[in-house]
Amino acid sequence: MKNSTLCPRFERGMQILSQRWNGLIIYRLLSGPQRFCNIQSAFPVSGRLLSERLKDLEKEGIVVRHVYAETPVRIEYELTEKGHALQSTIACIQGWSDEWINEPQHSEDEVLHLSDEDCEKAAAGTKAE
Repeated sequence: MKNSTLCPRFERGMQILSQRWNGLIIYRLLSGPQRFCNIQSAFPVSGRLLSERLKDLEKEGIVVRHVYAETPVRIEYELTEKGHALQSTIACIQGWSDEWINEPQHSEDEVLHLSDEDCEKAAAGTKAE
C-alpha cells in the first residue's frame, strides 16, 4: 500500500470537491435553498446521479435536506454552515477560471448555462476578499 504524503484532511476535501457535479451543486446552492427539480434543470445530469450526489453531500454534512409536509410534499436542499464555508473557495475557483480558462468549445447541447449574474456574483465574492 502506497503511503500518501498529503494531509489526509486535504486529500479528503479534494475528493469531495472533485467528485463530478459536487462543486456545481454547491455553487448552485450558494444562492439559497433549491428544490431537486431546480437543481436538476441547471445541469445536464440524470436524476439518479443528482440524487446520489446530494445524498453524498448530505452524509458529509455539506447539504441538508428539508421535507415539508405539504400536498404535494415539498423537498428542498440547502447548504449547512459547513457548506457555506466553501463560498470563498468557490469564489476563488471562479476568479481563477475567469482569468485563466478559455471559453470551452461545446455543442449547444453540452453547454452548462449559468447566468451572467451568477458569474458576476462569484467574481464579486473573490474581489471582496
